[in-house]
Order: sequence, then C-alpha cells, then structure tokens
Amino acid sequence: MPTPPLPDRVRDLLAKANPAVITTLREDGQPVSVATWYLLDGDRLLVNMDATRKRLQHLHDDPRVSLTVLDEASWYNHVSVVGRITELRDDVGLADIDRLSTHYRGRDYPDRDSPRVSGWIEIERWHGWGATQG
Repeated sequence: MPTPPLPDRVRDLLAKANPAVITTLREDGQPVSVATWYLLDGDRLLVNMDATRKRLQHLHDDPRVSLTVLDEASWYNHVSVVGRITELRDDVGLADIDRLSTHYRGRDYPDRDSPRVSGWIEIERWHGWGATQG
C-alpha cells in the first residue's frame, strides 16, 4: 500500500462529497463499519460523530481506523485509507459538523441539541482502485 503524500488523483476524489464507510475496532478486535461523512482537511480527514455513539468509545480504546470512499459517479473508482485518529475534540458550536453538512448537503447540520465530537484521521497508507489505483 502506498504511503502519503497522496497523489492529485486521490486528493481530487477525497475532496468531493462522496459516500464513505469508516471502520473502527471494538474492544475484542471485531471490526465495525458504518457510513459516515468525511472532509479532506489539509493532509488529514475530518470525521464527526454524536457524542453518545459507541464508535467514540472504540476510538478512545484503539484509534486505528480505515475509511473507504466511493466515487459517487462510479463506485469502481474508490480509495481506502488506513490510519489512526490523532485528535479527538468536542465540536464546540457545531462548527465541524456544519462544515461536513455544508459539504454534503449545502446547509448547516439541522440537529442543534446533541453534542458532537470531531476526529482527525492521520493517513498512514492508502489503496486505490480504478482511476485512483496506485
């Protein structure tokens, strides 16, 4: 698997609001995958979750993650990144979930009552298929 820096073709795919799935590890090592929004934030990927999600405990226990992003135009073009959450912090004022919601839906996140937590994925390796093959 290639390591960063990411080539332009991969950065271009990650810059779009594409469908994505994140995988975390339970305490017993069992992988758990869920759909998620993400945002390319410099050389890292921003993800965000409700503060009550079990995924948050998984990340505190073991920060290793993978994220697979499918090109909305053709799922044969996709990229998977392997890395770890290097920063978790409360999303004060919901600024990060608003960035993600605006990226995906064109407007702020509607639920203003639930506390949220932001995480940044440091990419260690990546694998592409189709146009992102590397």
